[in-house]
Amino acid sequence: MNRIDKTFKRLRQQRKKAFIAFITAGYPSLRTTEELVLGFARAGVDIVELGIPFSDPIADGPVIQQSSFEALKKKTTLVKVLSLVKGLRRKTGIPVCFMSYYNPLYAFGPERFLRRARESGVDGLIIPDLPCEEAGDFLRLCDKYGIDLIQFIAPTTTRQRCRKICGLARGFIYYISLTGTTGVRKKLAQDISGHLRSVRSMTRKPVCAGFGISNRRQVAKVSQLCDGVIVGSAIVNKVGENTGKKDLAQRVTKFVKGLMVR
Repeated sequence: MNRIDKTFKRLRQQRKKAFIAFITAGYPSLRTTEELVLGFARAGVDIVELGIPFSDPIADGPVIQQSSFEALKKKTTLVKVLSLVKGLRRKTGIPVCFMSYYNPLYAFGPERFLRRARESGVDGLIIPDLPCEEAGDFLRLCDKYGIDLIQFIAPTTTRQRCRKICGLARGFIYYISLTGTTGVRKKLAQDISGHLRSVRSMTRKPVCAGFGISNRRQVAKVSQLCDGVIVGSAIVNKVGENTGKKDLAQRVTKFVKGLMVR
């Protein structure tokens, strides 16, 4: 049982829902990323999702696209982010998932990457452009190295495909709460409740919802419908607003703490 499984087991026993925070690694710097992860852990965040900067983040909206661009300008690389996590493991046991497109992992070498990821202390992978139909070999390697490959389900996913995805699920299922890219939204999708009930009826794995969830009211509502909530663009936007300030990590951590519903 890895850190992700242990976290959800603890939350079930406590009758709590997971809060998963996304930030882009290296934005505005790797040092700040480390400070943010440690701040989130102290604030009670359950899982941190670290975005690996990539030149063509097709699932991401303008906020995360810009953060990825800025991190790449600072020469943030996959190797540097792996080293960051390895250093974090001396200070915190919070579960860490990488959100990466497949190209950087393929260029690095899938098995070489997974070996390094395990050695560094990475717990899970979220890969938006690796559909379940194409993930067989990589999923087997993930299992070999004890790293959860998180599967996506969208509002447009058919019931037949949902069942297939649920059968391949590791760690938790990432439910995309709306059609489109990541980004702050004023309203939740109208049909989110029915979709989440349907997905949860097909699996015993935790189901966590993300995309478009950006304030405490939305977090509270979605938390009632599933096992956890993922917030990304709103947090990355707050990082951007505070870039250049000495207390950036404290300000963003305070914002994240204000989103959490316990």
